[in-house]
Amino acid sequence: MSFTIAIIGRPNVGKSTLFNRLVGQKLALVDDEPGVTRDRREGQARLYDLDFTIIDTAGLDEGAKGSLTARMQEQTETAIALADALMFVIDARVGLTPTDRAFADFARKANKPVVLIANKAEGKHGEIGAMESYALGLGDPVQISAEHGEGMGDLHEALSALMPETPEAEDEVEDDADISEEEAALRPIRVAIVGRPNAGKSTLINHLLGEERLLTSPEAGTTRDSIAVEITWQGRAFRVFDTAGLRRRSRIEEKLEKLSVADALRAVRFAEVVVLMMDAQNKFEEQDLRIADLIEREGRAIVLAVNKWDLVERKPNQISALRSDADHWLPQVKGVPVVAVSGLMGEGIDRLMTAIQEAYAIWNRRLPTSALNRWFEQAIQANPPPAVSGRRLKLNYITQVKARPPSFVLFCSRADAIPQSYLRYLTNSLRETFELPGTPVRITLREKANPFAHKRKRPS
Repeated sequence: MSFTIAIIGRPNVGKSTLFNRLVGQKLALVDDEPGVTRDRREGQARLYDLDFTIIDTAGLDEGAKGSLTARMQEQTETAIALADALMFVIDARVGLTPTDRAFADFARKANKPVVLIANKAEGKHGEIGAMESYALGLGDPVQISAEHGEGMGDLHEALSALMPETPEAEDEVEDDADISEEEAALRPIRVAIVGRPNAGKSTLINHLLGEERLLTSPEAGTTRDSIAVEITWQGRAFRVFDTAGLRRRSRIEEKLEKLSVADALRAVRFAEVVVLMMDAQNKFEEQDLRIADLIEREGRAIVLAVNKWDLVERKPNQISALRSDADHWLPQVKGVPVVAVSGLMGEGIDRLMTAIQEAYAIWNRRLPTSALNRWFEQAIQANPPPAVSGRRLKLNYITQVKARPPSFVLFCSRADAIPQSYLRYLTNSLRETFELPGTPVRITLREKANPFAHKRKRPS
């Protein structure tokens, strides 16, 4: 089992910068504003020959019981309980503060090995602050600059003394290219949960996990980072990303919110299935449609989750009406699965997880070439392509070039003359014939090579 280290300390001492340095990616949002990190975030860290799990936490701060600040601290306390050791970070340029001293006592009471880290220790002021940290009674400070990568050798030495010796590495995990389709099918499905602020994304994931893993609040914008959690549902593994709410660009003013939105968009690009959560009382608003269009353009499988269904007055045929509305407002993903859920009450969760797996299977689908050719001939016989400037357009054949999402190349004459309306006809016919509801379908036009193009015209 991996050795786990939690990074703790007061807000804005550079915990997330150190986390990003150790995992080798900019996974955690970093900004000068204190309190950017709210949920705890896990990552796989590597420092030279040391491999371990690292947890970035919210800055230790005091708050009234039940407040967002207090629940952020509860998340930090959970991370400490899960960890084998702690990295207590102070800002060496600022020096010791009363908050540092108070939470040094907190770290000691955790009864876990502690590595004291004096971050931002570059320069004379940093040196003085690092010397002050001896007063905390947590041993010798490791002086580093997480931003510039200084002092990593000293940090390696301090962590090596805590970590158990690892046995010789066994066979390396094979690359994706060497893994069979059967093995790939057993890998976790990457799912991003996206939507407008306060749609209930974190509440839904907490219900899936069966614990208050992610902070929730009536206040919009509680989630800032894209937090990944591992879920097993009826024997199938999922890696689920909770994301910041996506507002209209004109309403995004603060630099931090721009970073949060960029992080959410990265989660969409990394995902295989994207669940677009809408508020049942305000569904299919302009921003919902924009987000759905973004998901389609990124080529991801999409599932619509209409949340807070417990607050809606029940009427006959409501689900059918939802599906009709979805097809009306989102014709580019016609047939997209729509699931009514209540993240708070746990209603519709089974149906949602089933829809995610079915959308994933469709997104990965490859069509038999013979069946594809039969459909193609019937489709152009039933509705031939229009003539342009008196000349008939010739469609030769179609072939699937890849899945994830299903993508096809159509060989034809005069590719630039085929109208978009005819391509929509082919796409919708393809969806209906091969049962590809909701998933993006790509048809690329390519002109067939002219066998006589190399022959030069005779001079007249």
